[in-house]
Order: sequence, then structure tokens, then C-alpha cells
Amino acid sequence: MWRRGRGPQVVESCLEGICKPDPRIYKLCLERLGLQPSESIFLDDLGLNVKAAASLGIRTIKVDDPETAVKELETLLGFTLRKVIPNTRPVRKTMEIPKDSLKKYLQDFLGTQTTGPMELLQFEHGQSNPTYYIRLANHQLVLRKKPPGTLLPSAHAVEREFRIMRALAKAGVPVPKVLDLCEDSRIVGTPFYLMEYCPGLVYKDPSLPGLEPSQRRAIYTAMNRVLCQIHSVDLKAAGLEDYGKPGDYIPRQVQTWIKQYRASETSTIPAMERLIEWLPLHLPRQQKTTVVHGDFRLDNLLFHPEKTEVLAVLDWELSTLGDPLADVAFSCLAHYLPSSFPILRGLSDCDVTQLGIPTAEEYSRMYCRHTGSPPIENWNFYLAFSFFRVAAILQGIYKRSLTGQASSATAEQSGKLTEFTSNLAWDFAVKEGFRLFKDMPATKPLMRSYHTWAGPQSRLHTPGTRSYVSIPEASPARASKGALVISPEGLCPPVRELYQRLKQFMERHVYPAEPELRSHQASSERWTPSPLVEELKEKAKTEGLWNLFLPLETDPEKKYGAGLTNVEYAHLCELMGMSLYAPEIFNCSAPDTGNMELLVRYGTEEQKARWLIPLLEGKARSCFAMTEPQVASSDATNIESSIREEEGFYVINGHKWWISGILDPRCQLCVFMGKTDPHAPRHQQQSVLLVPMDTPGIKILRPLTVYGLDDAPGGHGEVLFEQVHVPKENMILGPGRGFEIAQGRLGPGRIHHCMRLIGYSERALALMKARVKSRVAFGKPLVEQGTLLADIAQSRVEIEQARLLVLKAAHLMDVAGNKAAALDIAMIKMVAPSMASRVIDRAIQAFGAAGLSSDHPLAQFFAWARALRFADGPDEVHRAAVAKMELKHRI
Repeated sequence: MWRRGRGPQVVESCLEGICKPDPRIYKLCLERLGLQPSESIFLDDLGLNVKAAASLGIRTIKVDDPETAVKELETLLGFTLRKVIPNTRPVRKTMEIPKDSLKKYLQDFLGTQTTGPMELLQFEHGQSNPTYYIRLANHQLVLRKKPPGTLLPSAHAVEREFRIMRALAKAGVPVPKVLDLCEDSRIVGTPFYLMEYCPGLVYKDPSLPGLEPSQRRAIYTAMNRVLCQIHSVDLKAAGLEDYGKPGDYIPRQVQTWIKQYRASETSTIPAMERLIEWLPLHLPRQQKTTVVHGDFRLDNLLFHPEKTEVLAVLDWELSTLGDPLADVAFSCLAHYLPSSFPILRGLSDCDVTQLGIPTAEEYSRMYCRHTGSPPIENWNFYLAFSFFRVAAILQGIYKRSLTGQASSATAEQSGKLTEFTSNLAWDFAVKEGFRLFKDMPATKPLMRSYHTWAGPQSRLHTPGTRSYVSIPEASPARASKGALVISPEGLCPPVRELYQRLKQFMERHVYPAEPELRSHQASSERWTPSPLVEELKEKAKTEGLWNLFLPLETDPEKKYGAGLTNVEYAHLCELMGMSLYAPEIFNCSAPDTGNMELLVRYGTEEQKARWLIPLLEGKARSCFAMTEPQVASSDATNIESSIREEEGFYVINGHKWWISGILDPRCQLCVFMGKTDPHAPRHQQQSVLLVPMDTPGIKILRPLTVYGLDDAPGGHGEVLFEQVHVPKENMILGPGRGFEIAQGRLGPGRIHHCMRLIGYSERALALMKARVKSRVAFGKPLVEQGTLLADIAQSRVEIEQARLLVLKAAHLMDVAGNKAAALDIAMIKMVAPSMASRVIDRAIQAFGAAGLSSDHPLAQFFAWARALRFADGPDEVHRAAVAKMELKHRI
């Protein structure tokens, strides 16, 4: 209930203990309002309640039909209760249209000769074609017209809007119902068309204030799905095959918007000049042709007032046939604009994750998932082009504002905004890169070769043998062999294509799966392998993204692996390091990779058949038992566990810990290192045995944790081996060869760990940059805080330094061998874990307490980066090795 001057008053039956039709509740309401019965009006849809109110002298209205009830209420009040039409205002003076001629046209078209007034309002929404709300008699309409004055070529084509909306309505796309197209400029000064007014909600603020995070996500999901619906319209069935030119949409759009900009140019804007030169040189290849909206964004959608359902897609002025990815990118522009942007509010200074709004990357992946499309390769180009378009549009609005033709009161601000958006566009152009540089070879090959390449025929699989990997055959003259390839673009074409497929798989399947995998890792079922991981492993295997790790020199015939060089795999390994879960999904995770390489290098054919094949197929897992609690195990010669020969067996006794992967129920093999002869020369005392995990005498004492993380399901175990009998044929190479095997096993593995650490660091830095752009503290965004800017710069420098050193080590391993690369391997073991720890720590600091949670991968990244300062040998050991080699060779 409400009284002017007192505002709303609430009387709740459940609190008062009385309810309608008890007369006491009506009296209580009158008392609270301070009114006499004759001064009040009561509306209800139940006759019993209305009768009780009337018995007290209250004027009443029985509500059977809301419209009729409102009219009765207006009669009793003596004035009109005009409905408030959202997002409207009185018509601006420069946008006024002749009411008399319009009313006559409407009376003729609608077949009504009402003498009542015609209500005319202007929608605030829209900057281009003026749009009006009309109420005439019981008709509510929307009129959309061309603006007055001289217009740019092909702009403001309301005729095309009318055609596309009529066609899409028949195709089931939610659009307003169009009624008539009037091309007679005598009526309101320019051509226009009529639509039925559709009440609903238009969300002008993309942060969706006042809603719950789940509601926000649902709205953006509905927005994404309706865009997919638009892009799936059958052009032939809808009669739209000639709605636009076939193919070359982006090239034509680039030229169109360059011309539009030139036609409205009022001064020279440097970023626009750079973009006009850059865009035509970096055009992506169009994958398919669909209807494109051309201005698809949240505030061009009309939502149901009570459900997250799109009732209508508005503003089809820029629609045509073209590249659907242009719409996807355009619909994400708000993510990169500040909330203070006057014409199109943005989200760049908001924490979209906390709000429940998908990030631009999540939104684009959602679109690809809904449409079954591959990940978007040239995402930064599409964003650069979209912002270039916005800049050109803003410039056109600004020029029209100088002559009073623009339809919005904020149009005059657009002149300053053109430069702002063009600078944003140029930022994305820089991220996309420069084709001139991309097409150049990474570097000249070294003059001397340290490796003889097997010819193409010798690399073919032997007929009848089974392959455990599937990638295109590489050219004999491999670009990355004999050259230090510092970026994926410099890889030879087959490997570059493999890299792109791996990147797409990560974006399409791995990153979206992370929340579910994190939940599983924290659940009571965590010691059971995740079904989702197993599903993704099969998918990766099907797509040929499997067993990528085995180096070419170990497997020159590519019988078991992808046949990549260490440098080539380093780039792929960094990519897999972006997610904690990715290495296992591609069967490239430690300790299995080292154990498989050990078997390929040193195993007998019988050992390979029993152990290597299940590991390559991903049907089994394994562990490597070397570290012992009683000794400094970073020195392999310290190992004390015993291996003694007894009646045709080797009998193992020992206490091991930090045995990664041993708790996994799929773990079938333990590669065990122990002493066979304590009296032999120091580096010939150790041996390596293959121990089946179901052998009696293996006792897991407990799972160990790293900073409280148990790394389920593989875990890290403390284990007792008591009188474990192993067949003699399970010895690798022979007694006394353990130190040699351990050193050979750890070479490539060190590259793998270090490149994964680069991946950790890149992901951490990316998360940090997104965070500081979206958070505000002490009155300004974090990105403007000097200390955080310094941290970002320092992290970028350290990542680049570490990557170059790791790639150099990989390069030396390829061209000169592992032994010759010993110094560089030791240096990267010093550098990479410490660098990653610092970069990740800075990112955690930028996130605040959230960085410590499992909501983000940073805490786990940090834990494993810190652990790797021990796992492959302590920093002190590597420093000592580097110093000794430096003193020995460089004085």
C-alpha cells in the first residue's frame, strides 16, 4: 500500500496474525496510512476480499482484467496513470518528427479513427537510427527511421533491417514482429518501419548490478546461445542467400569501414592510420558464411522480465552475410572497456569471475562448444577489427553531432572516444603480431651439424608394427633441427600444425574441464582417477595428441612417439604446462615419461612388451623409487637400499619416500634403484630393477603432502620394500649400471620440468594481468599501482630470460648430445624453478587471499614450483656443478 508523501507501507499478515478478509487488517492498513476509508482505494482479484473492504466504506475495484482495472483506477483518481516505458525520454528537439502526418498514416494503416492523443517518446538506446515509442489508442508500436540529413553511403538502411527481421522471425530467431515498411519520406522526413512494442528488460550495464552471480552467468549464456541460433539459420530456406556478397566478408568490411572513417574524418588519429595499414595485411581466412548481426551486444537484446530468456534481438542495421566470428568478438568488447565508457559501458575494471560473468575467453569457448566449431585462431585480429569498427562508428556519430544529426545526447563525446577505441584496437593488433615478422625464419641454421638425420624412408614404420602416435610426417630438412627456434612460429610446418592442434585442444577441452577436475581432486573420491581425465585421454589419443615427449634421438623411427627434437617438444611442453592436468591427458606426465624413455633406451624386447606398451597406451601408470629418508638422495651414489641375488631372484630391501604416482590404483610398475655391490667403484654400485606393484613385500606407509596438497590420485608415497622378490630378467642393462641409467633418464626430463614451469609462469602472469585490470583499491585500478606494474614487468623479463636458457639447453641436447649440454641443463635447473616461484608469488600477491584458494591454479603452481627446487636436485647441487664447470672450462 502506498500514500503520497509517506511512501510505501507494508503490512504482512503472517506477522500481524490476521489476514484478508478479516476487517481488522483493513483497519490496520488505514491506520498505518493515516487515511479515512473514503480516502482509500482497494484492489483485489477475490470478490470476498473486495466485499469486506467495501463494507468499511473503502472504495474498491475487482481486478478481473489488469487493463480494465487500471482504467477504473484512473477514473477514480481523476488522472491518467501512464505506463512508464523503460529506456525512453521526451523526443529531443533535433529528432522531432511531424506528429500529424504520422498519426494519419497510422490511422490508415491500423484501420482506426481514434480521436485520442498519440503518445510519442524517443528511445535513449541506439546511436544511429532514431527509434521511437508510439501509443495510439490500444496500439503500442516502435518506429525506427533513418536519421535526417546527408548520410554516408549504404549506412542506416532501414529497408534491410525490415527484410532481415521478417526473414529471421520465420526461421525462429527471436526478433520483434515487424508490421510495415514505409519508404515515403513525406510522412516523417525519412523512410521508416514499424514494429510491435515488446515489453521486456534491456540490460544497459553489462555488469548486471543487483543480480546473483548465477543469474548473470545464465544471462550471458542465453546471449551466447541466441548468437549461435542466428549463425545457424539456413540461408536458402530463409530466402537470405542474396542478403550479402558471398565470401571475403572481412576484407570487404575492412575496406567499408576505412571508407566510412575517411568520409567522417575530422582530424588525424595516429592509431587509426596504423590500423588502416595493418588490417588489410593480416586478414584471417573465413571458415563459413552465416547471417551476422554486426552489432551484437548485451544491450541490443530484450530479455524476459522474469526468466533468463531472450525475447528479441534488436538493432539489425549492420546485419549482412559474413564471418560469424566477427559477431563473437564484437559481443566481447565490453570485457575490454571501462565501466565509465559513456556510450558502451564496459567490464575491464570489474572482477567478472566474482560477478559470475564468463570471461571473454570463456565466452568464446562457450560459443565454439555450442556450435561445434574449433577454437578461434585469430582472436586478437577480430578484436582489433571490432574496435576499429567502433572507432569508425564513433567518428561518424561525432561528425553528425556537429550538425545536430546524431540521435543521442552523448554523441558529442564520441569525438574523444574515437582515439581511445582506436588505441585499444591497435593494442590487439600488436598482440596478433605482424605477418612480416611471422613469415621470417627464426634464425639461420648452424654451419656444423652434430646429428645425422635418418632419411625419409628410414623413418617409415615397419610394416605390421603398431604406432603409438599420429602426426604428419616431417620434412627431412627440418627447420628446427640445427636452429635455435625461440617461438612456435619458427617451428617446421608439421610441428607448427601439431602445436596449433595442441593449443586448440587445451582451449576447447582442458581449460573448461579444470573446475570439475579441481572439485574431484578435493573430493572424497580423489584417490580414484577422474573419469573426465580418462575421457579426455581417449579424445587426445584419437586426435593424435599422444606420446609427444620421446625425443628423436631416442626413437629415430618414430615407432613409439612423435619424433620431435628437444627444442620442438620444449614449445609443446610449455603449452601443456599451462594446466596442471594437461600432461597426463596427453600421456606426457612424469614419472611415466622418464620411465617410458628408460624402457625405450635400455629395455629388452620382453621388458618393452610387458611394461612399455601398456604405458604408451595409457592403460597403466608407473613410479620411480630412488629417494630415501636416511640419506641425501640428490646424490644417486648415496642410495642405501639393497638388491641382492638369491636363488634366481633379486631380493629388495629398503625404505623409500617421495615416490610420485605410487598411490595411483593404475600404477603397475615401480622402477627401483638400489645397491647391488657396496664394494664396487662408487658409480658402479647401483642397479635398476623393474618391480611389479603386485609383488609381495611392498608396503605403502603413508601418503605425503606438499604444502598440504596430496596430489591425488597418484600422490607421493613413503614405502617399505621388505624381502621383495623380483625375477632376474627384470634388471635393466645389468648390475652396476644404475647411475648411468639415472643420468640418462633425467636429461630430457629436466627440459620437460623446466618448460612446464615456463607454462606455469605464463599462465600465472596472464591471470595476474587480468586480475589487476579488474580490481580497484584505494580509489584506482590495481593496474595503475606502481608496484604492481613493476611486478608485471619483472615477471615478463624473468620468463623470457628463463625460456631462452631452457631452449638453448634443449638445442644443445639436439645438436651436441646430453653430455655436452650438461652445463646448460644444470643452469636451467637453477633458474627455472626459482623464476617460476617468484612469478607465481607475485601473481598470488595480486590476487590477495583468493590466490591462496583452490579457485585458481596459482597455489598448486606455487607448491610444485617450490617442490621442483628439490625434485630434480637441490639448487645448491646445480650451483656447485655450474661453478665447477665454469672454473674448469672458462679460466
